[in-house]
Amino acid sequence: MGPTSPQDLYLPPRTALGPLLSLGTSPGTPPLGLLPLLVPTSPPEAPPCPGSHVRVSPCAVELQSPLFAPGDAMLPWRVSRWAMQLSLQVACPPGALVAGKSGAGARSPSMLVPWPPSLRGSSSLPTGAPEVALTAERYPVQRLPFSEVTEEDLAAFEHMLPGRVITDPEVLAAVNVDWLRSVRGCSRVLLRPRTTEEVSRILRHCHQRNLAVSPQGGNTGMVGGSVPVFDEIILSTALMNRILSFHDVSGTLVCQAGCVLEQLGRHVEERGFIMPLDLGAKGSCHIGGNVATNAGGLRFLRYGSLRGTVLGLEVVLADGSVLSGLSSLRKDNTGYDLKQLFIGSEGTLGVVTAVSIACVPRPQAVNVAFLGLMPGHAGCPGFQEVLQTFRFCKAQLGEILSAFEFLDAECMQLVGRHLGLSCPVRGSPFYVLVETAGSSVAHDSEKLTAFLEQALSSGLLTDGTVATEQRRVQALWALRERITEALSRDGYVYKYDLSLPLEQLYHLVPDLRARLGPRARHVVGYGHLGDGNLHLNVTAEAYSAELCAALEPYVYEWTAARRGSVSAEHGLGFRKKDVIGYSKPPAALELMRQLKGLLDPKGILNPYKTLPTRA
Repeated sequence: MGPTSPQDLYLPPRTALGPLLSLGTSPGTPPLGLLPLLVPTSPPEAPPCPGSHVRVSPCAVELQSPLFAPGDAMLPWRVSRWAMQLSLQVACPPGALVAGKSGAGARSPSMLVPWPPSLRGSSSLPTGAPEVALTAERYPVQRLPFSEVTEEDLAAFEHMLPGRVITDPEVLAAVNVDWLRSVRGCSRVLLRPRTTEEVSRILRHCHQRNLAVSPQGGNTGMVGGSVPVFDEIILSTALMNRILSFHDVSGTLVCQAGCVLEQLGRHVEERGFIMPLDLGAKGSCHIGGNVATNAGGLRFLRYGSLRGTVLGLEVVLADGSVLSGLSSLRKDNTGYDLKQLFIGSEGTLGVVTAVSIACVPRPQAVNVAFLGLMPGHAGCPGFQEVLQTFRFCKAQLGEILSAFEFLDAECMQLVGRHLGLSCPVRGSPFYVLVETAGSSVAHDSEKLTAFLEQALSSGLLTDGTVATEQRRVQALWALRERITEALSRDGYVYKYDLSLPLEQLYHLVPDLRARLGPRARHVVGYGHLGDGNLHLNVTAEAYSAELCAALEPYVYEWTAARRGSVSAEHGLGFRKKDVIGYSKPPAALELMRQLKGLLDPKGILNPYKTLPTRA
């Protein structure tokens, strides 16, 4: 390799977290240790990470760290010299490994942390945490006149599911509570079927006996939709985890409803495809639950919703009858599209037992940029720059843009405080995570580099980092994906999942900070800018009726006044069912009730959820 020319320099592509370019325009002490490359005359006084060392040569700077995997090459990476400071970011976040994708250039499942934390044990809180109040005691809800489970019912279930009828109080204690520890039922029976036929026999019996049923997948929901309110029978899909078929030309995957999303992702990635859905909870959530809640997630911008990618469903209705529609056809214009009734119905119309879904070819080139935005002026400081960056990003990156996520500064503070993750960019009011996914490494890198250069020169960005290697990509995604986990460690969380016009997407956050004052620990906003989805979260030391009254119905009225939706992707479940009227007119609600009455005339499927309580 020859000497460095005036127009070029060489950067090593592998730091402790990957080829992270720091694109800085402002002076100051950079986070995590920053090695200037414009004048590489001597190594820093101290290594940037314990156990690391730096070798500087006239034409390259190389970082060697114990965090490297065996065999990691230290090949130089040639890039054009930029007009602004260009330097190598050495990122060494303390604490646990981070969560992420799997696949080429993506987040590896082998390095996942438990998320949600409660799903890898009985609770996300330490031993001795206060018991969650019963839903029936905290909320004004009355039990409907369902039958109670008898010894004869248990015997019938045991005959159907030998050894898979669970009445152990310790096991039931975990599945009666949602992972956010906000609602708790008192079910005394957990059923674990393996097949659609077993689900059919269970529901036939429950329908005849007027026994209420609470379907449950990975129990990763945010609105209390997957746990009983009273003593409903919990019907778990955890053992319904078989992959039935995969077509390696069309990319059609057929599987049972209890398959974990991450495991499905691993299966199709080995065959050159990826799942069109990606969630922070992918290590625990079930595909049946994803369908039942019409989960959105991180790939929505590129691949759309499950309403477009689900090709067919197998569903068991309340009376035990089976609606078998596991089609693999992309086009079928015969009659009503019945599967759409069950996508997003949250288990109130039927129990999804199997799914046919269209997967997409795995990208050959994945890049992730984590960028700090320039502070703004009046109104929401910096958010106008977020919108301008998104507009510019869509125009410049076009077909390779796969994700555009935003988060505010308080989100980053909580991720650092509670999880020990370090932000590679500091001092911005907002941060955005941009992911590109395409088929050509050179083409995608050229487009991304051009976008970054122009965004910096236009004054939209203050700083940023770029990663292309799998473990480095996962580290940047963790800063976004683990916000929910960090919030859960900050205290009791009031969660709102809103769709709003883009120009007003963030305005509610400063509004609430002023309204709540010291009653709230933190008011934060983050989400999927590409589809206008704000995740608004308010944390407090403990649940407070006074604070809740200050939030509700104010948040819903604010959203309705701007023609938004009170649930963008989390669904309604138990906690949001009575606010559907802010987003749907009375005629729509009446039609929904008629559909519920037609498909579940006794109301045994997931009662007290989704539809509002009648006066």
